[in-house]
Amino acid sequence: MLHTRPGPTPHVSPAPESDAARSRRYLRTFLSYYRPYRRLLLADLACAFVVAGIAVVVPLLVRYITGELLAAAPPTLPGPIVAVGAAMLGLLVVQVACDTFVDVQGHMMGTLIERDMRRDLFDHYQRLPRRFHDTQRTGQLLSRLTGDLEAISELAHHGPEDVLIAVIKFVGTFAVLLQVTPGLTGVIFALLPVMLVYALRFHRRLSAAYLRGRERMGDVNAQVEDSLAGIRVVQSFAGETAEARKFALENARFVQTRRDVFRNEAWFHQGVQTFTGLLTILVVVLGGVLIARRDLALADLLTALLLVGVLVDPVQRFVNFARVAQEGLPGFTRFMQIMDLQPEIADAPHATPLTGVRGRIEFRDVSFAYAEDGEHVLRGLNLRVQPGETVALVGPSGAGKSTLCALIPRFYEVTAGSILIDGHDVRDVTLASLRRQIGVVPQDVYLFAGSVADNIRYGRPDATDAEVEAAARRAHAHDFIRALPLGYDTEVGQRGVMLSGGQRQRLSLARAFLTDPPILLLDEATSALDTGSERAVQAALETLRGHRTQLVIAHRLSTVRTADRIVVLTEDGIVEDGTHAQLLARGGAYAQLYDSGQAV
Repeated sequence: MLHTRPGPTPHVSPAPESDAARSRRYLRTFLSYYRPYRRLLLADLACAFVVAGIAVVVPLLVRYITGELLAAAPPTLPGPIVAVGAAMLGLLVVQVACDTFVDVQGHMMGTLIERDMRRDLFDHYQRLPRRFHDTQRTGQLLSRLTGDLEAISELAHHGPEDVLIAVIKFVGTFAVLLQVTPGLTGVIFALLPVMLVYALRFHRRLSAAYLRGRERMGDVNAQVEDSLAGIRVVQSFAGETAEARKFALENARFVQTRRDVFRNEAWFHQGVQTFTGLLTILVVVLGGVLIARRDLALADLLTALLLVGVLVDPVQRFVNFARVAQEGLPGFTRFMQIMDLQPEIADAPHATPLTGVRGRIEFRDVSFAYAEDGEHVLRGLNLRVQPGETVALVGPSGAGKSTLCALIPRFYEVTAGSILIDGHDVRDVTLASLRRQIGVVPQDVYLFAGSVADNIRYGRPDATDAEVEAAARRAHAHDFIRALPLGYDTEVGQRGVMLSGGQRQRLSLARAFLTDPPILLLDEATSALDTGSERAVQAALETLRGHRTQLVIAHRLSTVRTADRIVVLTEDGIVEDGTHAQLLARGGAYAQLYDSGQAV
């Protein structure tokens, strides 16, 4: 019994998410990356706590020496002073040890979190459908994977410890100052709200400037990737000047955003430094007045000055936290924008593995458009391909031949109708099992950087050398591979640039032959081959007749005329279906293509 399903139900968009709800969700997601390293985080925060505590205690020890030991009558012997100094030295050793742990292990924690995010983002990239990748620039995707996550790593490391140290030092300093000199404390902290308002104002400006900078850097990366990927075309058409102009434009836009960042950073940092300087001046002047009026001891003024120095550190840490937050939060926002994209093509909850495939393919009233409101490439198409049958698809460019083949392994999802393999709707089986049953040889062959053997073995990493060689022989590739400097171990270069177009195509065929799938989709699989190689490959494909279902997109007569059936696809759908001899005899669309030379 055939398992069919009705057409897709109308998509209901979820209720829009408020900014506050989105921020809370982003925070929960960010904090979840600390979970595997919670012990390291706790150790890092414990060391940060010790560092902050020592910074507050040391001024109190100085006050004890100057206000108690040196002011005693008669003067205290050196022994107690040396003992306090030894205690201060011990605290320094502990502080350096804890600071070192925070610096090294804290950075490692940030790096591990960066690694995990990069892994998750890369995995998500691979799950997103071709429709997504068709509309994205590789440079922008790389920018999210590299620069954005580096900034997030700094935030993950410095964020918790900077905030903890700043809070402890701030609260501890306030408590001690309030005990030592309440009058000065009130003046000092009266300036803090003004500093906070100033910092928040430029915090918002910096955030916007950093986000624009990330986007512009992505544009630069995209332009570089586009130009270098097409360097052969650029050089062939002497397009270096045009590419340089395009790069200069993107580079100039990036420079402008960095100028905005630096301008706002300058106002931010200089404002904070100015407030810090004002605090020191106020303490000295007002402290001096209080000493003159005998309302403050010199030891207390010295302690207050030291504590103001300690107070500067939490201010600087807040500034540093603001800096890494400005760099990291926009990066995390861009990270989440991608992670929030749900793959439109995924395993259904009830999906089961597809096994024991014989190769019967059926299109039932299939319609497809690349965009929801776009023009349909296919509309109401019906087609049956029997197990072991070789069907050639011919017709004018843009008729939907490649699209039809891309729908079978669900590279795109049908807009309406259904596609069945051996009676199973392709949406009811797992993607991995579906694609394992289908071998695809595209017209635009892609080879990965690596050896010849690695590229042939890509679909079956566990294949033996003998199996790799057998697949290469069937694809008529063994002879040219053996003639390469290192044979099967020869590096093919990025995108296979070390090989000719025909050689790349034969490796692509060998890759498909090695996986030995029950269904083969061949999109102009022999278009780049010379006549002799094409005959050999055709002979190899002939050996699969009756054992493998083959859908062949081709224009050459040698491919078309040997097919079991020829399907003529035009903008009006399937207009003819039959053997080469039958279609010629009808004198219809196929005969016209044949006579005009478009089917050869």
